[in-house]
Amino acid sequence: MLVRCAVIVVENRTGANGVLAADYVAKSTPDGYTIYLGFHGTNSVLQHLDAKLPYDPAKDFAPVVFLATGPTVLVGHPSVPAKTVQELIALAKTKPGGLSYASAGIGTTPHLVAEQFKLYTGTDITGVQYRGAAPANQDVLAGHVPMTFDLIGNAMNNIREGKFRALGLTARQRSLLLPDVPTMQEAGLPEMEAGAWFAFFAPSGTPRAAINWLNGEANAIFTASDVSGRFTGAGMTLPLGSPETLGSHVEADSKRWGEVIRKAGIKLQ
Repeated sequence: MLVRCAVIVVENRTGANGVLAADYVAKSTPDGYTIYLGFHGTNSVLQHLDAKLPYDPAKDFAPVVFLATGPTVLVGHPSVPAKTVQELIALAKTKPGGLSYASAGIGTTPHLVAEQFKLYTGTDITGVQYRGAAPANQDVLAGHVPMTFDLIGNAMNNIREGKFRALGLTARQRSLLLPDVPTMQEAGLPEMEAGAWFAFFAPSGTPRAAINWLNGEANAIFTASDVSGRFTGAGMTLPLGSPETLGSHVEADSKRWGEVIRKAGIKLQ
């Protein structure tokens, strides 16, 4: 019987929205023993916002495996008369600048997705930036701000309790958690596909044999039902696949957010 056995040491290097951890791994010895749990912020978004980013996401990392992705959901306070995405767009166009959305801060997923929504719909919706998702959602729950884009896992309890009205999902397929909520594509916005994602990266220059081994082990572990079920139960999907699958995703995601950031004129303050 073959038994897999490995010792994994998790080192949390918090700070600067993940930049400290990413930079540490980018500059680590590329021997296959140090990998980084990266995400959309550090590996596709921040390069378009921070000219002083201490690493190059495209050159300093080797993709290992695309672990998980979770969509955002457009939610509104129940007092908002719009009950569908198209009704919300129509409402926004009747009073430019009159509607507002809450976000967890400049450059966060709720902020970028909301600005993407504005660009694709040609609407003028005022952004209200908060220091974190909790205060942003709190003001939507209180009815002070009519709408936000929230990660599906974060929004589920408020949706189930009727405190949020879910209008549309930024994913290619409907979620098992929200089977009655249409995707943005179904709502007439085929370009909108966004959310959080997480993946393993190694320092650039890591031997391909090590990359392949790490990829194979990750695929085996994360396809096990007791592991994958924890993710799907939170509304996430596990793309997994080859290192090339992750590389292609990061390239496309970086291009998408680069265009949104440039067209919307988003800058870190």
